Amino acid sequence: MRGKTQEDRDLIEILDPVAETVGFEIVRLRLMGGAETRRLQIMAERPLLEDGTGGDMNVEDCAKLSRAVSEILDAADPISGEYTLEVSSPGVDRPLTRLKDFDDYSGLDVRIELDRVAEGRKRFKGELAGVEDGQVGLNIEGEDDTTVYFPFEWLVDAKLVLTDALMKRGAEQRAARVAAGGEDADEDDVAADGGDADEDLGDDAEDEDFDLSESEED
Repeated sequence: MRGKTQEDRDLIEILDPVAETVGFEIVRLRLMGGAETRRLQIMAERPLLEDGTGGDMNVEDCAKLSRAVSEILDAADPISGEYTLEVSSPGVDRPLTRLKDFDDYSGLDVRIELDRVAEGRKRFKGELAGVEDGQVGLNIEGEDDTTVYFPFEWLVDAKLVLTDALMKRGAEQRAARVAAGGEDADEDDVAADGGDADEDLGDDAEDEDFDLSESEED
């Protein structure tokens, strides 16, 4: 789910080590647009740690990763033609793209979409019930005592639902970061992109909390 196309996945393979070197993880990458003008969207975060810090990006973080990525892309030249690089945070109601995300955010509400019909449908909403043997657990909304497990490979999209519990968790993460780093909360806190809680999954352009963009030419 981190990349939709083979081109996306090839770029992730190139850029994962770059992001890790400067202290970040790529959550999602999309290369969008036509042959003439394209847009490379990279959603990234600091690793989520046991003390509650991480799982976010501020403006300085985006700038740091953007510089590191640009240097490698300029040297490797894997994208033909002109393109714009956008580096952003995942936002509060973030997409879940890695198996570990479903463990990290267990207990929160999520919408998921499958690549096949299961239980008579492809889309589900409910509370994450963690991961077991490579399968994602979901307590289905409106169905008491019903927990279903889907193989991670079946998921094509997943996104947290904006709730009071999620907002509280986001506030606690920011507070933990300020406490750990002694940073000014007013400067480094990132406003949550509330959006529409009922919007369809898979909207690539609307998930970002903020982004830092720059144009590149071949």
